[in-house]
Amino acid sequence: MGKFEIKTAKNDQQYFNLKAVNGQIILTSELYTTRAACDNGIASVQKNAPEAKIEVVD
Repeated sequence: MGKFEIKTAKNDQQYFNLKAVNGQIILTSELYTTRAACDNGIASVQKNAPEAKIEVVD
């Protein structure tokens, strides 16, 4: 199972990366002004990602 990693940007805003089991970053979020907003972003991905469709673009 992957993991979420919360980081702080140089402008003190927070964002998160979703890392795969092998440690590769597979998603980087937008910047959030508060930790609560960042946590809500993670919760949204956790809720909605299982139903995400895969689109292959050549």
